[in-house]
Amino acid sequence: MKVFARLLATSAVAVAGSAFAQVPLTDTSVMSIHDDILTLDTHIDIGAGYGTPALDPSVLNRAQVNLPAMLSGGLDAGFFIVYTPQGDLTEEGHAAAVDAAEEKYRGILRMLRANKGTIGLATSSDDVEALNEKGMLAALIGIENSSPLGNTPEEVRQSVAMWDERGARYASITHFGHNQFGGSSNPSLKRGDGEDPGLSDLGRVLVEALNDHGIMVDISHVGPKTAAEAMALSRAPLIASHSTVYKVYANARGLSDEQLVAIRDDGGVAHITAFRSYLAAIDPKITEAIDALREQMELTTSADRRAASPEKLTEYSREITRIRKEFEDVTLEQFLDHVDHAVEVAGIDHVGLSGDFDGGGGVEGWDGAADSPNVTAALLTRGYSEEDLAKMWGGNLLRVMRDVQAEAKS
Repeated sequence: MKVFARLLATSAVAVAGSAFAQVPLTDTSVMSIHDDILTLDTHIDIGAGYGTPALDPSVLNRAQVNLPAMLSGGLDAGFFIVYTPQGDLTEEGHAAAVDAAEEKYRGILRMLRANKGTIGLATSSDDVEALNEKGMLAALIGIENSSPLGNTPEEVRQSVAMWDERGARYASITHFGHNQFGGSSNPSLKRGDGEDPGLSDLGRVLVEALNDHGIMVDISHVGPKTAAEAMALSRAPLIASHSTVYKVYANARGLSDEQLVAIRDDGGVAHITAFRSYLAAIDPKITEAIDALREQMELTTSADRRAASPEKLTEYSREITRIRKEFEDVTLEQFLDHVDHAVEVAGIDHVGLSGDFDGGGGVEGWDGAADSPNVTAALLTRGYSEEDLAKMWGGNLLRVMRDVQAEAKS
């Protein structure tokens, strides 16, 4: 069923110019292996107006991930993200965070309701596998930044219970900037953040509540002290949903070898993400050209881009693609260097894959869901077995999700 769905979608995506840039469909051995593996991306962002005509996931559009691209690229499942930018720790800031989270959730619901025969909500590993057996895509929900989840212990417990009922299966403690729960890997200088303060008392309530409801604790975007304290407190394994490796390229979003070992010893999984600037140095010519483009199109801030019309964003996306093709881009091979190191340190049972697509992610060779077979082909070339690929593409995450939910029930 997966192969049939992929073939139906392939020609349309190929017309759009992104499908199988490196792996031709005639390479039956690679495609057969890819089709046999349950593939899952742990971090797919969604744009403004998701699930409306402004950004319809059922058709080809500017998004790196839409349903035709998932089908053609053999990407079976993904965590669609309820993302909240970190605002001021005020009553107004909290209200804005709640509103932002609600809009993302409504976008996911719109996608699910409009595409019932194609994609379904999964709230457990069994659900993911059952949908896959039916030939359907699986959507899971991840929360990026727990800032909307409350400012008192009771609010936090009530919010976590609500998001559990809605189907959320992981929540990251922070995003860019410290919040009421702990420290970020990227403190906000604008708000006067200092060093990572560690997990707050309210952060301990959050971790315990997530454990109680079988929601995985995510330490991507989390400061090292806060992450270590969360790991020590948690009764269940933790994940990093979309991170890189600091040893390969020094970046605040990179996991240290010490953290990789801790994730391994905790029974968790670290998902390496294809986010250019976290993986390697960006060609300055690309940065300069993109900065000039943003000035020209009056899209210099993330707020500008969130408020822009769909037509303007489509043009912007097209120009970004042109710029990256013109100069030397960060590549799939550089992404896999991070994967190799993570496997060397943490072991094959504790490493996964993530695109961070539509949230800034993508590299040459894996720049959207349609390119997913390229990852399988490149990993095979590097000597990974089919069993290894099945673990990294989704098996490890499904194991951890089972462990976390079993701990909650116990």
